[in-house]
Amino acid sequence: MAFGLSACASIRIAPPLGGVRSAVALPATRLPDRHRRTVFTWEYREKIFSARGEGVARIAPPDSVRLDFFLQNGAAGGAVIMIGDSLFAPAQDEATRYLPPVTLLWASLGRLTATAPDTVVAIDGDTLRADIGEHPRWRVAFRDGWLARVEHVEDGRVTEYAVRRDSLHVEYHHARPARTLRLAIIRHLEESAFDATIWRR
Repeated sequence: MAFGLSACASIRIAPPLGGVRSAVALPATRLPDRHRRTVFTWEYREKIFSARGEGVARIAPPDSVRLDFFLQNGAAGGAVIMIGDSLFAPAQDEATRYLPPVTLLWASLGRLTATAPDTVVAIDGDTLRADIGEHPRWRVAFRDGWLARVEHVEDGRVTEYAVRRDSLHVEYHHARPARTLRLAIIRHLEESAFDATIWRR
């Protein structure tokens, strides 16, 4: 099982929203109603830096996740905590700069958090697309009710986006600076609960 976060070097213009305009609501997205620990390997690359290792994500519904990264040589790598729309590093290190922004990080887990009153929805076959907000704008796509893609659009250009090809494979692209983070899931473990201390700043 694997999902990856990847980078692309060019910034492309966001095309007009395709499909037929619709008044339907966006599909509901949420985390599973149970605590889960996900073990994974990771590899990060950018122009002048790369690293790899292992990690664990501790996910608690409805809106909390802690990601711990360990370097390949056994050294501590860093940790980040995401609760709602907040993302921070407990050790005050630079771990947050290697990850997508909160909206796209949640999208990689299948949860859409972008909201705005000026949302335009369109249907194109089995795909529902929507533009959410203006500055910045989030363009999202659902296929058969499944959150498939979330794009961050600034000044009419797609600067970064997350693509979920299925429940196990995700890619995150950042145009500039070009960067890549790939995560390969080893296993999921169900948990009854997590110690409250893991969420402390």
